[in-house]
Amino acid sequence: MTTIPTVDLNNGVAMPRVGFGVFQVPAEETTQAVATALEAGYRSIDTATAYGNEAAVGRALHQSGLPRAELFVTTKLWNSDQGYDETLRAFDRSLADLGLDHLDLYLIHWPVPDADRYVDTWRALEKVHAEGRVRAIGVSNFQPHHLDRLAQESDIVPAVNQIELHPYLQQTELRAYHAAHGIVTEAWSPLAKGGELLAEPAVTAIAGKHGRTPAQIVLRWHLQLGNVVIPKSVTPSRVRENLDLFGFELDDGDLAELAKLEKGLRTGPDPDTFNMR
Repeated sequence: MTTIPTVDLNNGVAMPRVGFGVFQVPAEETTQAVATALEAGYRSIDTATAYGNEAAVGRALHQSGLPRAELFVTTKLWNSDQGYDETLRAFDRSLADLGLDHLDLYLIHWPVPDADRYVDTWRALEKVHAEGRVRAIGVSNFQPHHLDRLAQESDIVPAVNQIELHPYLQQTELRAYHAAHGIVTEAWSPLAKGGELLAEPAVTAIAGKHGRTPAQIVLRWHLQLGNVVIPKSVTPSRVRENLDLFGFELDDGDLAELAKLEKGLRTGPDPDTFNMR
């Protein structure tokens, strides 16, 4: 079984560099998908209230028989639950749905600029962290100006910012901000939904050179940039493939070719305008 390296968050908590995401996995398929991932060696599972599958994730965790200390469980607060009191209630619901007594990482899913409640929301995350009910707190889809405001109006620097990041959207400025402020960069949609990116001539050429799949090349690129990744698949062979990233290394030429794929392309919403609640 693959031993997954970890990164130390800014409060000393160790987080696996590769996790298993369950975005858009139907609840009825989630328990089996997570079970497959755990059997393959994943120990970090990333879900969210908005995904509607927290309870199914919880079933898989409990059925696995794995010690809680070996698992790293992340979920996220949905936009409609922002605000201090609302966040505390939503946190309790997520814990109950997951069947856990604590989380490893709790994230604000989006800044939701029109609501302008993420500072109060963050203070609620600071409270549950102080109570020991979550080991680390962070954000998702936050831009530098959102992070600056949190720094000015609160006490804890987010441990993680989970953002859309892939070779088509390399987020150079945001990654540099994270590095300067001790925030771990976690990539969602790390393969840009596959398809076009995995068929890029540069990606397929590097894959052939290393005897690896295009997906493994892109995921390895993330790791060498210092990112945490959470690939998603419900196909058992791909679940295992997405974890087999540690027996090879991209060279400087490979990294230079992949850097050329940047085109500022988002597959998801713009955090500065996304206000769905």
